[in-house]
Amino acid sequence: MKKKICLIGLMLSMAFATACSKNEKAKSTDATPVESTEDKSENTSEKETEPETTPEPFIAAEVNIMMVGDVLIHETARDSGKKSDGTYNYDHFFRMITDELAWGDINIVNQEVILGGKDLGLTCYPQFNGAYELGDSLANVGFNVVLHATNHTMDKWEKGVNNCIEFWKTHPEVAVLGINETPEDAEEIYVYEKYGIKIAILNYTYGTNGIPLPEDRPYLVNLLEEERVINDLKKAEEIADFTVVCPHWGSEYTHTPTEHETYWAEIFIENGADLIIGTHPHVIQPVEWVESTNGNKALVYWSLGNFVSNQDLSRTMLEAMAKVTVTNDRDGNVFIKDYEVQPLVNHYVRGEGKMCAYKIEDYNEDLASVNRIHVWKDGSKFSHQYCIDLAEEVFGDEWNYNEE
Repeated sequence: MKKKICLIGLMLSMAFATACSKNEKAKSTDATPVESTEDKSENTSEKETEPETTPEPFIAAEVNIMMVGDVLIHETARDSGKKSDGTYNYDHFFRMITDELAWGDINIVNQEVILGGKDLGLTCYPQFNGAYELGDSLANVGFNVVLHATNHTMDKWEKGVNNCIEFWKTHPEVAVLGINETPEDAEEIYVYEKYGIKIAILNYTYGTNGIPLPEDRPYLVNLLEEERVINDLKKAEEIADFTVVCPHWGSEYTHTPTEHETYWAEIFIENGADLIIGTHPHVIQPVEWVESTNGNKALVYWSLGNFVSNQDLSRTMLEAMAKVTVTNDRDGNVFIKDYEVQPLVNHYVRGEGKMCAYKIEDYNEDLASVNRIHVWKDGSKFSHQYCIDLAEEVFGDEWNYNEE
């Protein structure tokens, strides 16, 4: 706040020659003394006024958020990581999105399958279990937030979740959300901070495919329970500047948000969520701004679809990546500066190290022709152009194909 000292008033002196001290300058009784005094007053003001300072320019900070959908390990995906010596490595899943991983400050992945390790058997549908090496690859390529609240979290019961929690302790640089070792862990709100911007991230699932949580550990998996969700959002509002909610919700294989999704979106937004990124439907759904009944607004990616999978419907091969830039202003407000949706294509092929997801601009008809989706009845419609057309249909004005 600038301050200025002002001297106000007029000094008026009447001097008589007989009363002048020999040490004073002579002053006359006409208007000249008044002018002279004013000049002195102005000079004094100039000397005593603090110099005006120009405030330092405000430089807004930016935090980039990137997220991809379900890492769903069916047989072909599982076997693509197996080496000749019996070990596993899944870095190849992500080889075509390394630029996006480098761009993101917060890189989020929905790890659909619990990572219970080989001792529990590396099983696939309907009750999945993944290798620890898949988690190693997620960390190696740059994911620093892993979501584990899905309908498959309890596929290997409590032991699978316990193993998964223990495994992730070997990667302290990764925030693991949606599963909790203790009641205290379940109460904590994860907050990522960079450049003074604090971003809370919450993760929940609608259920666990009918497998109950342990009676003595009901906190093991974050479920969509209204009271709990509202309390978490209140905590997030108190300790963070911006809140992201990542729900596992909706109905499979539908491109339109369901009543279940819109119901929960209203709760999230009404209670402070700024960004919602959904998973579970296995297909893409629209991206749009949504306003709650109390006037709050949030950006919603209703569903990103899969990231890798071996599902048998052409539409499950088209997926998406969310990219959001969050910034701040001089008054401390934090908000979305920019966002986009990047369609991806799951390149479903057999062979060690071959399966991965491509940005749709990097895919082509030659690659589409060898995608194993063609072995399934619904796969006859699949092509690169099919993916472009479907992305344009679902995302509308939020995305335009740019052939590079």
